[in-house]
Amino acid sequence: MAKLHFYYSAMNAGKSTTLLQSSYNYQERGMDTLLFVPHIDTRFGTKKIASRIGLEEEAFPFAPDYNLFEHAAEELQKNANIKCILVDEAQFLSKEQVHQLCEITDKLNTPVLAYGLRTDFRGELFDGSKYLLGWADLLVEIKTICHCGRKATMNIRVDENGKPIKEGEQVEIGGNDRYVAVCRRHFKEEKI
Repeated sequence: MAKLHFYYSAMNAGKSTTLLQSSYNYQERGMDTLLFVPHIDTRFGTKKIASRIGLEEEAFPFAPDYNLFEHAAEELQKNANIKCILVDEAQFLSKEQVHQLCEITDKLNTPVLAYGLRTDFRGELFDGSKYLLGWADLLVEIKTICHCGRKATMNIRVDENGKPIKEGEQVEIGGNDRYVAVCRRHFKEEKI
């Protein structure tokens, strides 16, 4: 029986690297994978999942109204060797898209591995993460550490001078130049 997995963490824990390793493991065993990435994440170009350590693979970009279930069903019709669906930056999924991932596992009997942030820079849940935390069959935390050595569970957004920012739009694409993973104590203290 296929399952929906949600791998979550703070920034810089290696979510994309882990996703690409999972895809590689399937491919190494002669099985194909189908990868999705949000259309708004163009840091490494469009139609691509890339990790900070240099791994990358082609992926289908999705917008908030994109039907992941229909796309997966079509791809599985064309290629019965697709054995896993992988979604990067899953925090950007809509509630309906998380439901579609559930349908992929339940109706198409294909495992889905979704990777994303749990919370934003204000400590608020993203919609995609909220519904994945509620509906996924398996929740897995990918751990990273704060500068103090504790487990980092929160993200601080920083300005161009490295100073913490507490206000702004929930979604602002960025990497190490815009976000720092910290423990809850340092998140509350705004200490990076």
